[in-house]
Amino acid sequence: MGSKALKDADDDEVRGSLRRCVATRRELAPDDLIRFVADPAGEIVPDVACKLPGRGVWVACERDAVRSAVKTNAFAKGLKRQVKAAEDLPERIDALFEARLVSALSLANKAGLVVTGAEKVEKLLDSGRAVAILHGSDGTAEGRRKLDRKYSAIQRDKEKPSTIVDWLTIEQLSLAMGRSNVVHAGLIQGGATKTFLGQAERLRRYRSGLNVS
Repeated sequence: MGSKALKDADDDEVRGSLRRCVATRRELAPDDLIRFVADPAGEIVPDVACKLPGRGVWVACERDAVRSAVKTNAFAKGLKRQVKAAEDLPERIDALFEARLVSALSLANKAGLVVTGAEKVEKLLDSGRAVAILHGSDGTAEGRRKLDRKYSAIQRDKEKPSTIVDWLTIEQLSLAMGRSNVVHAGLIQGGATKTFLGQAERLRRYRSGLNVS
């Protein structure tokens, strides 16, 4: 669905390029929000790709904002009809974002933009081609310390940020790579890498809040 179609469907909540969060009443850019629609049974479903038809409402891309929208019945108020929002909707969205992140990493791997294993990641760092490194969230701190220290020093010399993603478990990294026991990985610049990092940032902000850098 294009932006004009969304504007037509959600015109009560639109001002210019901004949308109003029905939970916090803040006006934010669409990238900082999650769109929701009601399915034919009246159940609220997230439309993270902004493609589902029908009238939608927007909630800030924050777990606490979604939880507040569920608690205060903000979806029904925004849609001006009776709808049902599951109590575990915030957790469902978190899982959805995680799944999209795993899928994006898999695509980056298929594009040849990912290396795995501590030794290969270290070599990638030495080459200066690494734009991000990944660690399994359930890996040991000791296992990642050397890579993080080296990567941070390299990026500091380049006056660039150190992009370290540790939102996924070892099992999830392994699933994305199609191999077992992937604990560390490095990403090379490319379109699929950009998509993955965008998804990673969206998940981070959902969990931490929009005002957390």
